[in-house]
Amino acid sequence: MILEGACKRNGVITTDASESVRPGTTYLLTLPNTKPALPQPEAIELDVLYEDSALLVLNKPAGLVVHPAPGNQDGTLVNALIAHCGDSLAGIGGERRPGIVHRLDKDTSGVMVAAKTELALSRLSAAFAARDLEREYKALCWGTPNPTSGRIEGDIGRDPRERKRMAVVTRNGKHAVTNYRIIGNAGLAASLVSCKLETGRTHQIRVHMAHIGHPLIGDPVYLRRRPAAAKLLPEPTRTLALDFPRQALHAETIGFSHPITGTALRFSAPPPVDFTTLADALLACA
Repeated sequence: MILEGACKRNGVITTDASESVRPGTTYLLTLPNTKPALPQPEAIELDVLYEDSALLVLNKPAGLVVHPAPGNQDGTLVNALIAHCGDSLAGIGGERRPGIVHRLDKDTSGVMVAAKTELALSRLSAAFAARDLEREYKALCWGTPNPTSGRIEGDIGRDPRERKRMAVVTRNGKHAVTNYRIIGNAGLAASLVSCKLETGRTHQIRVHMAHIGHPLIGDPVYLRRRPAAAKLLPEPTRTLALDFPRQALHAETIGFSHPITGTALRFSAPPPVDFTTLADALLACA
């Protein structure tokens, strides 16, 4: 029950919720509407790249939350998948719901795979855990990493100073490796990079790139101040980069073996328009 703070005493309604509860006081309560215990189907358009009876591969747009959670109970990818799959969804754990094998942050776009059966989920999860797959991302970062290609290795765990962030840590972290390669740059101001993952940790690319001093453009968590490299960009490209509303990160390619047939599968999707518009503007400054 939700206590709105309104109470009736001696026929007078008051909204002072700070009052102590006293004998004889009548409180006016508002009950919230009941909600279904399980995610419900919602007709949300999906960009499906591949689908069969065991799995589904899609291109997730930026802004779409993957799984229901506090603050995002509906309008998620899971809600959309339940509606899209309909009766073809055998379900996980006896429920008609998709198996989320891996996640992308809300504001990261790109290729994702979801399991439609318990067996497919089990085998895909094992492949991800064993790193028996290919994952390549495109990212726009501030500055120019040196060398132009390299391997970032550093355990990732909760930032001891700010628990809502992840960080490269020396204790209580998980092994993480990111391989990067510069594809193009805007002088020394910014770079378009390809990142290939050997592991899959929370915020891995965002954390690793920030750790080497090249945070992603638009990152609301790991870009903590206005980057000095922005001064090297001409207008209006500088404003376009500084005002980019999300982390400039796109999951471009995923490759894995089909969990049932063993067939090698590989799927790619180009970055969305906002990403390519910024990338083109930056590379024109080279």
